[in-house]
Amino acid sequence: MSVFEAALGRIFGNASMAAEALWISATTSDERPIRVIRRAPDRITEFGAGRFVSATMVVDVQVSDLPDPRPGDLIVIGTESFTLQGEPTRDRERLIWTLDLRPS
Repeated sequence: MSVFEAALGRIFGNASMAAEALWISATTSDERPIRVIRRAPDRITEFGAGRFVSATMVVDVQVSDLPDPRPGDLIVIGTESFTLQGEPTRDRERLIWTLDLRPS
């Protein structure tokens, strides 16, 4: 285990930083508890001379917790359900998935 992996384990294990969630596969209905760090950045989209601001939901998940997320998978955080949209992306060290979600 690298120093980065150990640090990430502590960050994702901290209740102030990460939340418990449930991942449900869209293809096999497999379930697995995971920990996520929620982010909700605004996204600016330009169309012609107009600019549109829309709210988004993005979560970070450790690759060790969720090795193969796919579009259409379901992420349940508390009482809220989200569907994974688009392809997940990994960070430079390949330790964290960034998942773009939409409400289900």
